[in-house]
Amino acid sequence: MPRKGPAPKRPLVNDPVYGSQLVTQLVNKVLLDGKKSLAERIVYGALEQARDKTGTDPVVTLKRA
Repeated sequence: MPRKGPAPKRPLVNDPVYGSQLVTQLVNKVLLDGKKSLAERIVYGALEQARDKTGTDPVVTLKRA
């Protein structure tokens, strides 16, 4: 048992492309074996497909879902 206590929670940073913490959370959920760039490509590709199909901002669509 560590004597220093539990590590403090780090705040989530906004996503560099969309500026949304929700997108950052989604990237972190898709993340597998530390391959963050691959997870970002998957999520950004899905969001671009959503933009093409709906014609609206994909972050708004993600918040509604």
